[in-house]
Amino acid sequence: MRYNNRIMVKTASALDSAHLPAMKLFAGSANPALAEAVAANLGIALGGLQITRFADGELYINLNESVRGADVFLLQPTCPPIDQHLLELLVLIDALKRASAGTITCVLPYYGYGRQEKKDAPREPITAKLIANLLTTAGATQIVAMDLHADAIQGFFDIPLDHLTALHVISDYLAGKDWTGKDIVVVSPDEGRVKKVRRIAGRLGCPLAVGYKTHPEHGVSEITQLAGDVRGKTCIVYDDMISSGGSINEIVDALLENGAKPEITVATTHALLVGKAMEKLSRPEIAELIITDTIPLPDEKRLPKIKQLSVAPMFAAAIRAIWSDGSVSRLFDF
Repeated sequence: MRYNNRIMVKTASALDSAHLPAMKLFAGSANPALAEAVAANLGIALGGLQITRFADGELYINLNESVRGADVFLLQPTCPPIDQHLLELLVLIDALKRASAGTITCVLPYYGYGRQEKKDAPREPITAKLIANLLTTAGATQIVAMDLHADAIQGFFDIPLDHLTALHVISDYLAGKDWTGKDIVVVSPDEGRVKKVRRIAGRLGCPLAVGYKTHPEHGVSEITQLAGDVRGKTCIVYDDMISSGGSINEIVDALLENGAKPEITVATTHALLVGKAMEKLSRPEIAELIITDTIPLPDEKRLPKIKQLSVAPMFAAAIRAIWSDGSVSRLFDF
């Protein structure tokens, strides 16, 4: 089964729900548009809640409806401002637990602190593990995440975790484009993304090239080598996230230096786009920037070259499967 955005979904009411607990979907303030889209795909309304702050900035949350015994799904990407959205998520979990929710499944379209999944130097924290501990301690009973920066993060949880990927949505969009007369190659900006990028290359039936990256200092990357033939070819670069755009700028420079055509397509799941990212991505050699809606895209960042794809149908399908004790693995089929 190939998954794509055009798939028709059954509403929750269409399922045989006679013996199932009530399904409720709540959302924090991080990505309300995605939450509304997921709810629409499920055929339900978002749960009512109040999120306000006291004069000193302290967070206050109150649920406006009963969740006793319900299977509750809580959608909140921990995107910038990461600490604010993370704390909001933890407080929401606590509120649901104290209101006697039957289960609390955290739907995390983006997992903040995912780049800190190991110790690269003495006396560093493993913050991605700390976040997993906090979510579990707060009361989460299950996690649904998308394109974690490191697959190892799945092992940080002692509760069930379903790891979705946007590669289906992105590769289907790419496969639907007209590449007539173009010799394309899919590029991984570093060796850590090769496994995922190879799946896109397989879907498109084209070769793969790989950049080899070093980090001379914190927050700085350099492409030291490019493996694969890109001369005279049209390149498609995929990375799981674009933060400041530095790594993408580096790989674009490397591709051009190795003779690639100045019509490069860049695709990513998580478009953080912080700092000078928009300035870097505006360069004319990047013909198209494909992103998803795991993170909201402000109007001021909507460049004409940006194509935003929705992952709402995929999250809705995962939520429906979990609620009805169905299989989530079919969403992984490529």
